[in-house]
Amino acid sequence: MLALPDSIRAALHEPYTLTPEQVDFYDRNRFIKLKQVFDPATVRLFNEIISERVRQMNTVDKPLEERDTYGKAFLQLFNLWLEDELVRELVFSKRLGGIAAALMQVEGVRLYHDQALFKEGGGGITPWHADQYYWPLETDRTVTAWIPLQATPLEMGPLEFSAGSHVIVEGRELAIGDESETVMQKRLRVTDFQHVVEPFDVGEISFHSGWVFHRAGANQTPDMRRVMTIIYMDRDMRLKAPENDNQAHDWATWCPGAQIGEIIKSPINPVLYEA
Repeated sequence: MLALPDSIRAALHEPYTLTPEQVDFYDRNRFIKLKQVFDPATVRLFNEIISERVRQMNTVDKPLEERDTYGKAFLQLFNLWLEDELVRELVFSKRLGGIAAALMQVEGVRLYHDQALFKEGGGGITPWHADQYYWPLETDRTVTAWIPLQATPLEMGPLEFSAGSHVIVEGRELAIGDESETVMQKRLRVTDFQHVVEPFDVGEISFHSGWVFHRAGANQTPDMRRVMTIIYMDRDMRLKAPENDNQAHDWATWCPGAQIGEIIKSPINPVLYEA
């Protein structure tokens, strides 16, 4: 088993200082890309750790051409922190948790869940969608860290954002898929929201809120696009009554035992950071 060097363990918890301008940018656009959150050595090590865990856990064996749009978008594995002590070190990073708390302007953050999103070489698009459609959460004080485990050029399908689109109500009722891509592509085309699609450097991480619309292009390279994500919520987030079947599923799966109207503090929703 790989060991985590002391220098990398320390880097995971070293504060990352955000400027007032960066917090304001996130507040207006509900996404931000931050460079040099981690150094190349840290990214390389977690690429190795997470890639091996995905290899062990992946059960998808259907060829790409036989899958639907969602299935072509990525291999998706959840809560790796429960399966691997070294992945847990990343998920519990106070450096990342501190960024999430500062962007949401809250005193502390809890884990909603983590997920690895590996887009295979030749993998298809990730359609336009807003994550919070799936979440039975009372407020929009949520943020996802999107952590590429390698440099991610445009040909590999980096995350794309519709800046400020969290104010759009249309499309919030759509699950990710062909319909959400078609409807939101048309809707966003006639708005003034800037479509931001840029490559990611090694160590660059994006953070986006639950209601901002985002997508990713196809992976036009032969290489796997490896990404780890961590979804944070306000430490004091309360469970709301589910509004669709997906939210009911998420309640049972990611907030087991939580009660409607009460703070979500199940054993798998630990506090990851407090100011």
